[in-house]
Amino acid sequence: MKYRILGGGLRVSAVGLGCMGFSHGYGAPTEHGEAVRAIRAAVDMGYTLFDTAEVYGTQEDPHQNEVLVGEALRDIRDRVQIVSKFGIRFDMTSPEVNKPLIPDARREVIRASVEGSLRRLRTDHIDLYFQHRMDPATEPETVAEVMAELIREGKILHWGISEANEEYLRRAHAVCPVTAVENRYSMMARHYERLFPVLEELGVGLVAFSPMANGLLTGVYGKDAQFDKKCDYRSNMPQFTPEAAEQNRELLTLLRTMAQEKNATPAQISLAWMLCKKPWIVPIPGTRRPERLRENTGAADMMLSPQEVETLDAILETIPMSAVYGGAKIVGKP
Repeated sequence: MKYRILGGGLRVSAVGLGCMGFSHGYGAPTEHGEAVRAIRAAVDMGYTLFDTAEVYGTQEDPHQNEVLVGEALRDIRDRVQIVSKFGIRFDMTSPEVNKPLIPDARREVIRASVEGSLRRLRTDHIDLYFQHRMDPATEPETVAEVMAELIREGKILHWGISEANEEYLRRAHAVCPVTAVENRYSMMARHYERLFPVLEELGVGLVAFSPMANGLLTGVYGKDAQFDKKCDYRSNMPQFTPEAAEQNRELLTLLRTMAQEKNATPAQISLAWMLCKKPWIVPIPGTRRPERLRENTGAADMMLSPQEVETLDAILETIPMSAVYGGAKIVGKP
């Protein structure tokens, strides 16, 4: 595994592991022991960056993912970087599988969240602590002030903002330097590329979540793919409809063709594309399977030339593709 530097000196594996899917959003949770073994297998493969959040769980066990990550990494804590998040809760009154998000970044809420996360993660510090979504009711300066306090207290080492925009990032960064943003980014979701010049100016890294468009860019899901409508977000994602299969046919053919030329897989091409764009991008694909973990590490060793990346970018500008899931909607406090 190769390594990269995020923001103000946080050294992490070039590919991280998004742990959410073990507990939340992608069907029934993985059996606990199996999930622990998968996370430990990732460590053995060279992964050091493990991404979780206080809300990744089930209705019965809403903090399940942090507990899982904490158990899996507790005896090798000095070898890994743990990412967690604060600042949202789900609107459990909604019947939707991907329930709306209620942002809440009040000072007292942040304080309670970090203490709960530290306890569940079995650690005395969180390496990178993200505001999970911007809260329109709380000024970014206020959030940044709390982050500065937590850094001084040693409870977090770095902080960041998920789904950040330029104004919010600049205002927060002026109070307490931001190490990274964690934004949705893939070949099918490139709207945050307009933020890249700002990230370079401020020295802020990008942790890219959903880097394979929730799995579509692996090429393993056909038009007849079925997902649990009760607990799998993909059952409600536009890129997995039968109509989308035809709309995305040319894109997936492009990935398969390039993968064959490079003796790689479509998943590796989709990750290598972003890894070769900027040295401060770190994707965090999620998977439960050791063979996929190993496949994803291979992307860090792939070298696409600047010309190959530019060619892919040009094709992505014009190639037909379906809509892609853009995240749960944000609602106000009930």
